[in-house]
Amino acid sequence: MTFTNITILRLRVGSLLTQRDLLDSNRPLDSNCRMSKTFDELVAVMARLRAPGGCPWDHEQTYASLAQYLLEEAYETFDAIQEADQTGDTANLAEELGDLLLQVVFHATIGAERGDFTIDDVAEGVTQKLILRHPHVFGDANFARAEDVLDNWDKLKADERRASGKAEKVTDSILDEVPVHFPALLEGLKLTKRAAKVGFDWENAEQIFDKLDEEAAELKAAVASGDTAHVEEEIGDLLFVVQNLARHLGVEPETALKKTNRKFRKRFKFIEDEITASGKNIEQTSLDHMDELWNRSKSRASS
Repeated sequence: MTFTNITILRLRVGSLLTQRDLLDSNRPLDSNCRMSKTFDELVAVMARLRAPGGCPWDHEQTYASLAQYLLEEAYETFDAIQEADQTGDTANLAEELGDLLLQVVFHATIGAERGDFTIDDVAEGVTQKLILRHPHVFGDANFARAEDVLDNWDKLKADERRASGKAEKVTDSILDEVPVHFPALLEGLKLTKRAAKVGFDWENAEQIFDKLDEEAAELKAAVASGDTAHVEEEIGDLLFVVQNLARHLGVEPETALKKTNRKFRKRFKFIEDEITASGKNIEQTSLDHMDELWNRSKSRASS
């Protein structure tokens, strides 16, 4: 997409937003209007909590102090998504999304107080980004595959940076834009996806299975050597290959591991409950008996 095309699409964005505002002025009270009223109330409540005479804890918070809570809420939302996917119950997901939304409003309230940005700036920015980066919906582009949409998304990011006059980010590698503070599995997934775009990738999953065997053998040799640092390195290599295999098989590794963790929790809880019901203490229970209970738990899950 050229500079001229981006400019035209920006004009279309402005037209769409203006039309929306005109429609809003005559729109009857429907669910969208109620949502706007409810959201405005949330923003007002947060501003009141931050105001003099409000909540001392809320008033003391900063961008930095809230960062850990934002991360926690994101992970709790992730867990709620997994729960909803497995049980069909979305009540907890709605609650966790609300907690995540609170973090966005909290940061925007601080931003407004400092004169940095407002919640309207946040909403307008992401709205324009969605419209600009979907020219196949709001413009004249035509993409048949989801992969084409993603490739074009990356190109548009670079075009927008140039069109806005922002300096290009100087990098030494195509991998530099992958944040180093990502969780390890996510970082590995992003790194290998970027490398694959320039052809640095296995041709098929069978080649990765062969690499798994190779890495497992190297790990066994490292364990036999007694070199702890070498063992750590080889475990890292093995995990890296596993996430590559997941990518090739179309599986999101973080989601897969989360599901396995949840399964382990459920099965181990069964062991604890059975031992407690028998009047025994788990610390005094033999491994053989716990293995027997574990297998019973697996049988119950598959029946």
